[in-house]
Amino acid sequence: MTGTRTGRPADPESTTLRKAADENFPVAPFFLPRDWRTDLMAVYGFARLVDDIGDGDLAPGGADARLLGVDPEAADDRLLLLDAFEADLMRVFDGTPAHPLLRRLQPTVRRRALTPEPFLGLIAANRQDQLVTRYESYDDLLAYCELSANPVGRLVLAVTGTSTPERIRRSDAVCTALQIVEHLQDVAEDLGRDRVYLPAQDMKRFHVQEADLATPTAGASVRALVAYEAQRARDLLNEGAPLVGSVHGRLKLLLAGFVAGGRAAIRAIAAAEYDVLPGPPRPGRIQLLREVGLTLRGEG
Repeated sequence: MTGTRTGRPADPESTTLRKAADENFPVAPFFLPRDWRTDLMAVYGFARLVDDIGDGDLAPGGADARLLGVDPEAADDRLLLLDAFEADLMRVFDGTPAHPLLRRLQPTVRRRALTPEPFLGLIAANRQDQLVTRYESYDDLLAYCELSANPVGRLVLAVTGTSTPERIRRSDAVCTALQIVEHLQDVAEDLGRDRVYLPAQDMKRFHVQEADLATPTAGASVRALVAYEAQRARDLLNEGAPLVGSVHGRLKLLLAGFVAGGRAAIRAIAAAEYDVLPGPPRPGRIQLLREVGLTLRGEG
């Protein structure tokens, strides 16, 4: 979207934040306290924008590049934009950032005493996406998820004032699982971006070639590989699920939604007989609500 109905240029801040409605999981649901919602949306704005930079999905027109001090002519240089975004992020902690989404983040950082590390991790993950497009082993993929997914859960815990070493450990397991599930849903889309997140060692074990991922529907070998990776994600969700029972009130419902969303997505993948190539298998609302109930009861 490049403009509004009045013909004025789209505001980069509002354009990015509107994408929250399209996410797999609720970003800042209505039942949370208003101050939590405000801060979670500020964190989301950062995470969404850095992903859009890394994926080349910024709104056309170069507005974000200009805000970051990058010549719009160089707006296709993702590494340059990520470097500029990182420099502007550091101004959140010791100055005045230029980008409105980072100015929006600054009060949250101060109110919640957030540190640069999780934000830098998300930038590093997107920088890695420009340089690394294949992963040799599952451990290599886990190391990527440590940058691309786990910081989000750590930020949720920090914003809600509930961080402990054990909760962080459980949260990391949940976030890594959700990242793996998303990779499984998006195999075809990622391949279109020249990225393969299925570990090469596992592809070899299941006799899967990259050409097998470019077909309209998955053959038996691809389905077996996807089932194998889905079980790994399921195991991680089970490892992280006690996080839900360690908190109370509305935060418990939010975290149950994350775990349940992952479990429901895995069930949707299984219901598609692990054929993810025609498009991302998505759970229905009833299935998701059922999984939330099971997760809140400690089942699943």
